[in-house]
Amino acid sequence: MTTTMLHTTIDSPLGELLLVGEESATAPGGTALASLSVPGQKGGATVQDGWTESADAFTVIAAELRAYFEGSLTGFGIEYAEGRGTDFQRRVWKALDAIPYGTTVGYGEIAARIGASRAAVRAVGTAIGANPLLVVRPCHRVIGASGALTGYAGGLDRKRQLLDLESHHPA
Repeated sequence: MTTTMLHTTIDSPLGELLLVGEESATAPGGTALASLSVPGQKGGATVQDGWTESADAFTVIAAELRAYFEGSLTGFGIEYAEGRGTDFQRRVWKALDAIPYGTTVGYGEIAARIGASRAAVRAVGTAIGANPLLVVRPCHRVIGASGALTGYAGGLDRKRQLLDLESHHPA
């Protein structure tokens, strides 16, 4: 069975976001989100031949993103496209999904949450860096052990912007 890939762009405080999704009978609005990229993102998605542009397919997702950026939404009800990433990456990404709005954790804490050793912190960082769903899967909430902002595929300025947004609109 061939999966229809859909895409659109929406404006945001981070710049124009590229949303990529798959048709889904179970997802709100009929689209499961496969990727959310910001301009200039390291490893970000680019529109491929054969993809279909459809703003309508992302109406629900776009509304949730607007509400998040306005400070009125603290958690997403978006269905993610399945089958992305390795088993290890998916475990790390699931741990990211569990980080509460407005809080931060260290890479070592993510390693502990998935049952990995402290020696796996670098691998955890690599898995976080491969997160295809910036903003909605909150990798921006992971910081260095010293409390410093480190490693964000969308750039540290955007990471700071997202953390500031969440600190000014507490849950």
